[in-house]
Amino acid sequence: MEAQGPGREAGALSGSWAHHSPATSPGLAAKCQMMEERSNLMNMMKLSIKVLIQSALSLGRSLDADYAPLQQFFVVMEHCLKHGLKVKKSFIGQNKSFFGPLELVEKLCPEASDIATSVKNLPELKTAVGRGRAWLYLALMQKKLADYLKVLIDNKHLLSEFYEPEALMMEEEGTVIVGLLVGLNVLDANLCLKGEDLDSQVGVIDFSLYLKDVQDIDGDREHERITDVLDQKNYVEELNRHLSCTVGDLQAKIDCLEKTNSKLQEELSAATDRIDSLQEEQRQLKEQNELIRERSEKSVEVTKQDTKVELETYKQTRQGLDEMYSDVWKQLKEEKRVRMELEKELELQIGMKAEMEIAMKLLEKDTHEKQDALVALRQQLEEVKAINLQMFHKAQNAESCLQQKNEAITSYEGKTSQVMSAMKEMEERLQHSEKARQRAEERNNKLKQEFGGKVETLQQQLSQLDKQCSSLERELKSEKEQRQALQKELQQEKDTASLLKAELHQVEGLKKELQKLYEKKEELQKICEEQEQALQEMGLHLSQSKLKMEDIKEVNKALKGHTWLKDDEATYCKQCEKEFSISRRKHHCRNCGHIFCNTCSSNELALPSYPRPVRVCDACHTLLLQRYSSSSS
Repeated sequence: MEAQGPGREAGALSGSWAHHSPATSPGLAAKCQMMEERSNLMNMMKLSIKVLIQSALSLGRSLDADYAPLQQFFVVMEHCLKHGLKVKKSFIGQNKSFFGPLELVEKLCPEASDIATSVKNLPELKTAVGRGRAWLYLALMQKKLADYLKVLIDNKHLLSEFYEPEALMMEEEGTVIVGLLVGLNVLDANLCLKGEDLDSQVGVIDFSLYLKDVQDIDGDREHERITDVLDQKNYVEELNRHLSCTVGDLQAKIDCLEKTNSKLQEELSAATDRIDSLQEEQRQLKEQNELIRERSEKSVEVTKQDTKVELETYKQTRQGLDEMYSDVWKQLKEEKRVRMELEKELELQIGMKAEMEIAMKLLEKDTHEKQDALVALRQQLEEVKAINLQMFHKAQNAESCLQQKNEAITSYEGKTSQVMSAMKEMEERLQHSEKARQRAEERNNKLKQEFGGKVETLQQQLSQLDKQCSSLERELKSEKEQRQALQKELQQEKDTASLLKAELHQVEGLKKELQKLYEKKEELQKICEEQEQALQEMGLHLSQSKLKMEDIKEVNKALKGHTWLKDDEATYCKQCEKEFSISRRKHHCRNCGHIFCNTCSSNELALPSYPRPVRVCDACHTLLLQRYSSSSS
């Protein structure tokens, strides 16, 4: 408390000057108010960091999210970042969030990209305020909160888009707060963001952590006592300002809820009108549906009867056609079988004819060869005759060789006889072959005549069968066309039935839409009921906040107007007016500060400035009891 005394005193003096000096212009008054708020916020930040470091050092420098000084530090930090924020207007309303300037850190310092991505990936965060609180949690756990805010303050030309010129982050107090935040690097914070409702937390500063009892200070340290009283005055003023801001926000929320309630009521009336019109349309559609259903049933019955008759006739005609087709098919199979057999016989005859032609060619070849052999033998015979004549002439000339030539002649005569017999045999074979060739030609001519007649008869039969097949195919084609026409009629009937089904489905869809509209009406009614409950709860919160304001005003009165009387100033009890003595001792009332005897101040109650029950006088006791009873009711 010694180090922060002069600063707080200066802040208090500046605040009192802002309240009591005559304002020359509205702009000057706003600047003075901003100056006062900056000094108060800086003093609160100093105190919260000091209390947090002292308590953390006593606990071992490891802090959890449930630790009250740590929570109050985040609340004060949030108020510092919100100070002087420009209001962004949208069609929903006014937006005043401190997460916008914190997003600049990611661009200015790439190390902060992990924090930005992890904050954006948290699914339970739906508002910018919740994301900003999560960003502060993560930066404190990384021990980089001071570094990141220093980067922001060094780039004030970027911060001017988000803050007013007299904002805390744009003035020297921002650099001082960044210097104070460096001391938090000695702490280890273990904060879990899962399960934390950061969107709907109420950032109200609990001044009971920082308010001190004036009685605990020695009489010798008067200067510190004055500074503490001034600090308490500043804190109470700041608390009053925050409470007035919260009351204004609550009033704005109530107005917004009233507007939304009126809009919902208008929508509900429009929905009821729409439901009535839909009910009327549903009734008309039901009537049309009944008429369409009756017509469709009649048409379906008529079409069913017609289709039954047509199916019966079709079955009868189809049965006769199937029998005719089976008979014709059997005849065709039989004719095909006979034709195959005739074709096989014709192929055999053609093969035999080819073999006969080949044999004739071979015989002709043999005869030509034999004729050549006969010509050669005749030439040899003529040669032999010439040789014989020569030999005969020579025999006459040479009698010495007569015997030899006679023997040669005899041998040659034997050979000639053999050749002559061979020639006779070859002539006989030639005659036989010529006779066989003539017989084969005659037989071939007879077969040609016989098979030519059979082929003509078979061709005539095949042409007749082709004519019968073409007539049967025409009949089948006509039957197929009749069948396709019947199928088209059936398809048309099916299409009409599908159309009727589609109309029935549309009617069912209209029923479902009507059911959905009923459900939507119930949901709107539930939302109206919930909003009415929320309005009631907001009214209760408003009454509680008003009561808290009255308590704080009482504390302020106690600090300002009710003076703490000294022991030597009072000689008798203020209520019973009995003089004090050794047996009748002096006692202070903690509410009004006056001195009473023991009997007139034997009551004890808990006061806003004292968390524990303390001594109060009878008058203050009855007054406070009446106030508490009215507040509880």
